[in-house]
Amino acid sequence: MSLRTVDGMKTGRGLGWLIVGIVLVLVGGLWTLQGTGVIGGSAMSGSTLWAIIGPIVFIVGIVFVVRWGRRR
Repeated sequence: MSLRTVDGMKTGRGLGWLIVGIVLVLVGGLWTLQGTGVIGGSAMSGSTLWAIIGPIVFIVGIVFVVRWGRRR
């Protein structure tokens, strides 16, 4: 995988993985809060399934962000 460097910042596909990681962190956090009933008003609110899936997605997002950071 080749990435161009501009002023010490990675560009190209590497930046895409960072964006995917951030989105996964945000979505995972939202799903966790909905699943645990902290955020209501949805069919997902208070559902054990989303209380389990949310943290998993959150952790995967953290892994993406950390791996991107280590490649810099």
